[in-house]
Amino acid sequence: METELKMKEKIERLVKAGFIRPAIYANWLFNIVPVLKRKTAAVRICVDYRNLNEGSPKDEYPMPIADMLVDGATHNQMLSFMDGNAGYNQIMVAEEDIHKTAFMCLGHIGAFEYTVMHFSLRNAGATYQRVMNSIFHDMIGHSLEVYIDDVVIKSPEKGDHVSNLKNVFLRIRQHKLKMNPKKCVFGVKLAIS
Repeated sequence: METELKMKEKIERLVKAGFIRPAIYANWLFNIVPVLKRKTAAVRICVDYRNLNEGSPKDEYPMPIADMLVDGATHNQMLSFMDGNAGYNQIMVAEEDIHKTAFMCLGHIGAFEYTVMHFSLRNAGATYQRVMNSIFHDMIGHSLEVYIDDVVIKSPEKGDHVSNLKNVFLRIRQHKLKMNPKKCVFGVKLAIS
C-alpha cells in the first residue's frame, strides 16, 4: 500500500511536469516496475519496454569512447563538470509515437503515456548523444566534451575558463537545457606535469 501511494505521488508529479499524460486509446500497454530508492525512499517509475525495444530498429549512432574523452581533458589547467537534469526527459517524443509508450499503473491509478523520452527506451542514449552533439558541435574537442548528459568544460589556460563557461551557458540557455546543480562542479584546477 505504501509503494502504491508513493507511486501515485510520483505519477502526479510526472503529469504536473508534462512528462506523461493519461492514455486514452492505447494500442501498446506496458507494465511498470516501481523501484524504491533506498537512501531517499523515493519511487522511480521504470517501465518494462522490452517488447517495444525488440520491435524498434537499433540506432547505431556512434557513442564517444570514454578513454578518448578522458585523454581530451588531461592537458587542461581548468575543468568544470555539469550533468543534465532529467536529461532524457528534455527530449520530446514525436506526437505520432507517444501512444507507443503507454503503461499501466498498479491499482486504480490508471494508464499513462510518456510525452518525453524515457530512459529505458532502446535508443534513448543514442538519441540524446545525437542532440548534444548537434547543440555543441562547434565546441566539442575544443572547449567541451560531452557524453550523453555529462558535460565537461575544459580550458588549456586558466584565464580562458570563465569565457568558455559563458559560451557553454549561453548555448545551454539558447536550447533550454536544464542542468542539475547538485551534480555540477566548477573550476577544478589540474596540475599539469
